[in-house]
Amino acid sequence: MAEGLDTSCTQQPQHPVIDETIRRYLLAQQFNAAVRAGAEIMKIYKHQEDYGITLKSDNSPITIADRAAHNSIKLSLGQTRIPILSEEGREMLYEERCNWELFWLVDPLDGTVEFIKGNNEFTVNIALMQNNICVSAVIYVPYHQKIYIAERGRGAWVMDEVAPDIGAEYSYEMIHGELEPLPLASAEHSTYRVALSRSHQTPETHAHVEQLRAEHPDLEIIEQGSSYKFCLLAEGAVDYYVRTTVTSEWDTAAGELILLEAGGTTYSYPDGAPLYYNKESLDNPWFVARRVE
Repeated sequence: MAEGLDTSCTQQPQHPVIDETIRRYLLAQQFNAAVRAGAEIMKIYKHQEDYGITLKSDNSPITIADRAAHNSIKLSLGQTRIPILSEEGREMLYEERCNWELFWLVDPLDGTVEFIKGNNEFTVNIALMQNNICVSAVIYVPYHQKIYIAERGRGAWVMDEVAPDIGAEYSYEMIHGELEPLPLASAEHSTYRVALSRSHQTPETHAHVEQLRAEHPDLEIIEQGSSYKFCLLAEGAVDYYVRTTVTSEWDTAAGELILLEAGGTTYSYPDGAPLYYNKESLDNPWFVARRVE
């Protein structure tokens, strides 16, 4: 059994089904919540002289943009009456959440370090989890005005020119009328591209890259912040992503489903096991993600 899994919690069925009307309603709420949070983030991003930076208990930074995005998502998704497990609400006790059948797993601002550096590489991640499996995913990249979505068993898509909008009111029909399926034919490339975290690399990361270079002498490194790396994999713009530092469940849940529905895979490294969600510890193991080859 994976480390962190607690058998004291009742185990739920593994393949839940959500009513079609509810599924469409929830996806629209999820999409709109991400776009509205992106608008809150961009309002603050334009005033780089005052981010209100403080440190969390793990010494990672948090800004007023993280808090504003969290509050926006909490307000937007609160009307669904589905509990929210968010990076900015990480103190939730395991005993309170371990038997949740349905919940939102949220990172209101993924890539806070990149946000502070001003390099535009930050995202809003919202995953709908049912019985600890992601069934619907949204990743919004507000600076680039791109949004990626996936529905388990239905596919993954990207929509361009989605401007941050604090009053976003997209319907399910509007969303699916503008989507382009993933992967993208336009993302084809000749070299083998490996994505690495711009700010979180270790000797183990570099050693793994050198092993890959032995197989792919033309290997090209793409440094990128946040869950946008999963989106680039899903597009087909990069081929491989290795992470050998600690991440949390809200960093990967949405991206993993988007990549899966685009034909890729994610697994823990080096043992090759699946990633598990809603564990007692919300930390992920090291992992590898790769596009279909």
